[in-house]
Amino acid sequence: MKLKKGDQVIVLYGKDKGRKGKIEKIFPKTGKILIPGVNIYKKHLKPQGEGKPGGIIDKVFPLPLANVALLCPKCNKRTRIGYQIDKENKYRICRKCGSIL
Repeated sequence: MKLKKGDQVIVLYGKDKGRKGKIEKIFPKTGKILIPGVNIYKKHLKPQGEGKPGGIIDKVFPLPLANVALLCPKCNKRTRIGYQIDKENKYRICRKCGSIL
Protein backbone atom coordinates (compact mmCIF):
# COMPACT_ATOMS: atom_id res chain seq x y z
CA MET A 1 0.00 0.00 0.00
CA LYS A 2 1.54 3.29 -1.11
CA LEU A 3 -0.41 5.64 1.17
CA LYS A 4 0.46 5.85 4.86
CA LYS A 5 -1.26 7.12 8.00
CA GLY A 6 -0.82 10.90 8.28
CA ASP A 7 -0.51 11.55 4.52
CA GLN A 8 -2.39 14.58 3.17
CA VAL A 9 -4.85 13.49 0.44
CA ILE A 10 -7.51 15.04 -1.79
CA VAL A 11 -10.80 13.35 -2.73
CA LEU A 12 -11.20 12.88 -6.50
CA TYR A 13 -14.71 11.41 -6.82
CA GLY A 14 -18.04 11.45 -5.00
CA LYS A 15 -20.01 13.95 -2.95
CA ASP A 16 -16.86 15.25 -1.19
CA LYS A 17 -14.86 15.87 -4.38
CA GLY A 18 -12.12 18.44 -3.79
CA ARG A 19 -12.03 18.08 0.01
CA LYS A 20 -8.63 17.62 1.67
CA GLY A 21 -7.64 15.81 4.84
CA LYS A 22 -5.10 13.62 6.60
CA ILE A 23 -5.43 9.86 6.68
CA GLU A 24 -6.47 8.70 10.16
CA LYS A 25 -6.71 4.94 9.60
CA ILE A 26 -6.06 2.46 6.80
CA PHE A 27 -7.93 -0.78 6.13
CA PRO A 28 -5.60 -2.79 3.84
CA LYS A 29 -7.84 -5.86 3.46
CA THR A 30 -10.76 -3.84 2.09
CA GLY A 31 -8.61 -1.19 0.36
CA LYS A 32 -10.24 1.73 2.20
CA ILE A 33 -9.05 4.69 4.25
CA LEU A 34 -10.65 6.84 6.94
CA ILE A 35 -10.36 10.64 6.68
CA PRO A 36 -11.95 12.71 9.49
CA GLY A 37 -14.48 15.26 8.23
CA VAL A 38 -14.91 13.54 4.84
CA ASN A 39 -17.66 11.09 3.82
CA ILE A 40 -19.92 11.91 6.79
CA TYR A 41 -23.40 10.40 7.00
CA LYS A 42 -26.24 10.75 9.52
CA LYS A 43 -27.17 7.73 11.64
CA HIS A 44 -30.46 7.52 13.53
CA LEU A 45 -30.23 5.79 16.92
CA LYS A 46 -33.11 4.46 18.97
CA PRO A 47 -33.00 5.02 22.74
CA GLN A 48 -31.26 2.14 24.53
CA GLY A 49 -32.61 2.81 28.02
CA GLU A 50 -32.35 5.64 30.54
CA GLY A 51 -28.61 6.20 30.24
CA LYS A 52 -28.43 6.16 26.44
CA PRO A 53 -30.83 8.52 24.68
CA GLY A 54 -31.55 8.24 20.99
CA GLY A 55 -30.91 10.85 18.35
CA ILE A 56 -29.14 11.61 15.10
CA ILE A 57 -25.35 11.33 15.09
CA ASP A 58 -22.73 12.03 12.43
CA LYS A 59 -20.73 8.97 11.36
CA VAL A 60 -17.59 8.93 9.22
CA PHE A 61 -17.38 6.06 6.72
CA PRO A 62 -14.21 4.85 4.96
CA LEU A 63 -13.43 5.85 1.37
CA PRO A 64 -11.95 3.56 -1.31
CA LEU A 65 -8.28 4.17 -2.05
CA ALA A 66 -9.05 4.69 -5.73
CA ASN A 67 -11.10 7.80 -4.88
CA VAL A 68 -8.21 9.77 -3.35
CA ALA A 69 -4.83 11.11 -4.49
CA LEU A 70 -1.79 12.11 -2.46
CA LEU A 71 -0.96 15.81 -2.05
CA CYS A 72 2.76 16.55 -2.20
CA PRO A 73 3.77 18.67 0.83
CA LYS A 74 6.39 20.56 -1.20
CA CYS A 75 4.62 21.44 -4.48
CA ASN A 76 1.06 21.12 -3.04
CA LYS A 77 -0.20 19.28 -6.14
CA ARG A 78 -1.91 15.93 -6.36
CA THR A 79 0.58 13.33 -7.44
CA ARG A 80 1.39 9.67 -7.79
CA ILE A 81 4.03 8.00 -5.64
CA GLY A 82 7.36 6.77 -6.98
CA TYR A 83 10.18 5.01 -5.20
CA GLN A 84 13.90 5.76 -4.95
CA ILE A 85 16.19 3.05 -3.62
CA ASP A 86 19.61 3.76 -2.09
CA LYS A 87 22.01 1.14 -0.77
CA GLU A 88 20.15 0.85 2.55
CA ASN A 89 16.85 2.74 2.31
CA LYS A 90 13.80 2.94 0.11
CA TYR A 91 12.14 6.39 -0.16
CA ARG A 92 8.76 7.47 -1.47
CA ILE A 93 9.10 10.39 -3.91
CA CYS A 94 6.72 12.81 -5.62
CA ARG A 95 6.39 12.05 -9.35
CA LYS A 96 5.92 15.75 -10.21
CA CYS A 97 8.67 17.56 -8.28
CA GLY A 98 10.91 14.64 -7.21
CA SER A 99 10.99 15.54 -3.50
CA ILE A 100 11.13 12.85 -0.81
CA LEU A 101 7.81 12.37 0.96
